[in-house]
Amino acid sequence: MQVKDFYVSAPGKAILHGEHAVVHGKVALAVSLNLRTYLRLKATTTGKVCINLPNINAFLCWELSQLKQLVNALAVQRLDAELVKRLREFIGVTNGSLDTCNMATLSFLYLYTSELPSLTVSVWSELPTGAGLGSSAAYSVCLAAALLYANGSIPPPLKEWEHTARWCQEDLELINSWAFQGEMIIHGNPSGVDNAVGTWVPRSTKVLVAGVKDKINKFPSIMGPVLDSVDAISCTCEKVLSEMTCEPITGEHYNILEELIDINQHHLNVMGVGHPALDTLCQVTLAKGLHSKLTGAGGGGCGITLLRPETDSLIVQSTVQDLRDCGYDCWETSIGGPGVQQHSPIAIKEEILEILNHY
Repeated sequence: MQVKDFYVSAPGKAILHGEHAVVHGKVALAVSLNLRTYLRLKATTTGKVCINLPNINAFLCWELSQLKQLVNALAVQRLDAELVKRLREFIGVTNGSLDTCNMATLSFLYLYTSELPSLTVSVWSELPTGAGLGSSAAYSVCLAAALLYANGSIPPPLKEWEHTARWCQEDLELINSWAFQGEMIIHGNPSGVDNAVGTWVPRSTKVLVAGVKDKINKFPSIMGPVLDSVDAISCTCEKVLSEMTCEPITGEHYNILEELIDINQHHLNVMGVGHPALDTLCQVTLAKGLHSKLTGAGGGGCGITLLRPETDSLIVQSTVQDLRDCGYDCWETSIGGPGVQQHSPIAIKEEILEILNHY
């Protein structure tokens, strides 16, 4: 095991179009956000493995001797259902329902058991949990990168003179394959993709994904065309965005983007993943001339709102206040940015570094 302290981060995401349809082989468009999850891995000599998740007030430790009894070897390319069962029994969750803490714990232990060193992992996220902004994906990616580094499967990309660095494509693919297994534990059948408004209505991605599948199986001739339409929306949006990078941007470009948002939101309601809180979000923003849709699994969670460049800042401020009056929260962020990265401590925001180093 490599013994140096290790810092890594991964971004959140917002799905522009294609939620749920992507699980069934359709196109989805996603963008990274500059809201990130940060992880610190620290080697220890305590004979224990500990994970600290201050965002959800979870601080857990286990003796290595206990964990070694649960695992012989970890399957690399597919989820080991028997190991998942043993780990569920180990943490005392044998029924089908897992809360955020239990899902995070199970995902960590599953990825961790590829190697059994004594270590402490601390995670802090700027992303809200369970809101559709990729918090579980960012968590799984950080875990996979850190634990693959710890067992020597991937090298640290950071050079002595650098503050931030990324892995090569081959290493990124390995990180992705392991992170996807962590996502399978949390979401069941994750999509593999990853300015937001949080409705603060909790929901389970796994339950919502299963609900859409049930509806497709029950009404295949009805739901099939809906999925095809969502696929066409994603492709049309991609075409418009591509045009906007090489042609003069016009008001018509934004008109089309707004119409696609409205159509897709209606489709998502047809799939059964809408929620009155999301309907309220769309109504509040539309009253100010803005167009919104859910992003992620739906059923509450988060929505995104398109802001034209000429949108008056007073309109934005007024809309944000109206949403907060409805009990929602808003995050200021930008889209686009780097994926998983290793950092030196100096590259991490001081307040986040203080939290990570506290444990």
